[in-house]
Amino acid sequence: MHVLCIVPARIGSSRLAQKPLRLIAGEPLVRRVARRVLGFDLGARVVVATDDPRVGRAVAGLPVETLLTSPDLASGTERAAAVLAQLDYPNHEIILNLQGDEPLIEREAVLGALERVTRRGDDIGTAAGPLGPGALGDPNRVKVVVDGRGRALAFFRTPQAPGCARRDAIFQHLGVYAYRAHALRRWVALPPTAEERDDRLEQLRPLGYGMTVGVAVQRVPVAPGVDTEADIQEIERWLAA
Repeated sequence: MHVLCIVPARIGSSRLAQKPLRLIAGEPLVRRVARRVLGFDLGARVVVATDDPRVGRAVAGLPVETLLTSPDLASGTERAAAVLAQLDYPNHEIILNLQGDEPLIEREAVLGALERVTRRGDDIGTAAGPLGPGALGDPNRVKVVVDGRGRALAFFRTPQAPGCARRDAIFQHLGVYAYRAHALRRWVALPPTAEERDDRLEQLRPLGYGMTVGVAVQRVPVAPGVDTEADIQEIERWLAA
């Protein structure tokens, strides 16, 4: 299996300024994410897709490529699609989109997302884990409702969201996606849905148009991603433990 791993790293985050460059225990966030995926030994070609040359400098010296993409792209998935549009990757069967704010994501989650596409036949693979304390009511922690076949029924930020009505199983969503090139191109070609715009959740678009989203559920607790200043402090506590 040939994997192309794309790490979208947008400098203009609305919730945390210059997020990819924020230091976590002295190291830029984007560099930690790149080192994390390299450590999984997937044999993947790794491309950091960004809108600012400073992000490329932050990963200098690592065996990764850097590609500048438009600052107008609305999501990590659109940035991943831009990589495909700019460069030719004919030998890569699977595209792995590892969001640039997941420095502690587990290998189990990444492999599980890949397996949902390669072995289970889903259009899109992603991952989730057990809800942590307070996660259900925290809008910065995206939740996913999973059915008995391991497929997503809904994604939501708050318990009041309409998708929360079906509670087969609720887990905390992780920022990783796997897909084949045709599925990625289909996703970004679809018009945005009202739900996607209201909740600011890009994954609601393929779900709303009937694409299957398989969810690999990891067994271990979910490590924090980076959305706020408090998240950086929490991750540093995890690293120091």
